[in-house]
Amino acid sequence: MKSRHLVFSRFGPPRAVLKLEPFESRELQDDHVLLAIQAAPINPADLNLIEGTYGTKPSLPATAGIEGFAKVLESRSGRFNPGDAVIPIKHIGTWADHAVAHEQDLIRIPREIDPLQAAMLRVNPATAHLLLTHFEALQPNAWVTLNAANSGVGQCVIQLARHHGIRTLCFLRNLALAPHLRALGATAVFTDSAAGLADATDFLGKERPGLAFNAVGGDSALRLMKLLATSGTLITYGAMARKPLTVPNRPLIFNDIRLRGLWVTQWIRQASHEAIQETYSGLADLVVAGKLHQAIDTTFDLAEFSQAFERIDAPERMGKILFAIGRDPNV
Repeated sequence: MKSRHLVFSRFGPPRAVLKLEPFESRELQDDHVLLAIQAAPINPADLNLIEGTYGTKPSLPATAGIEGFAKVLESRSGRFNPGDAVIPIKHIGTWADHAVAHEQDLIRIPREIDPLQAAMLRVNPATAHLLLTHFEALQPNAWVTLNAANSGVGQCVIQLARHHGIRTLCFLRNLALAPHLRALGATAVFTDSAAGLADATDFLGKERPGLAFNAVGGDSALRLMKLLATSGTLITYGAMARKPLTVPNRPLIFNDIRLRGLWVTQWIRQASHEAIQETYSGLADLVVAGKLHQAIDTTFDLAEFSQAFERIDAPERMGKILFAIGRDPNV
């Protein structure tokens, strides 16, 4: 079967190293399926993978695309049938018309789910879910705090926290976006600054969050630490500021602050397939029910990848950029 994919044979800037090339899907082996890719987002992790700066490096040449949504076209697996809706939980190269995957690398999700939302399910919603559930059993009405609140993960945290009755104290650089976050369910929103920290401290009074979610680093992470309750936990899952996490002695010694990290790929490696299926099934059900939604800016065809990368850098961009491939899986 003839297909197209965005492939790179060396690491470097995506616009310089990516090429759209034709390829023939390999013959199916036992326990494998042929997928018709429907949609795939462009994430920072995708760019880092192509640049060679991600947590893992693929063998070259490699097809780009970490996340995606697909329909099963052909199957030699006892787990999947043609027409099943799936997302990959490992890198199979989703910036393509088709892909072949082992059954262990796929999760079945509801067929009625929106393809674009499904394509973004693996990373941001799962990261948000793990932040809220993997480190501490939060009780209803508990506080959590987070920076980069308008990021993809931040918005998912806000929506999932609202679903579970958890209050969110949010920090972001542009306070003009606060009404949008409040509409998603944010309890309180402040600027990510020294003044915003002072306002948040006054707002909380004697209450303190037990968990803080850090995607920035540097001074922003330090401000989250200052808000934490005694024996609270700061979880770092990103480093947008590209600055190290500098921890003063006082919160470690006198407040017993705990520092943890989260990488959803590592969780997938360690969790059982049953636990992974349960997690993504629950998140997919929330998407179908309209309780979890990620903003989309623009969609492009694979052949328009140069325009897609230009749009990523646009200052007015609001939401994700996706490749909407959407070839009829029955063709």
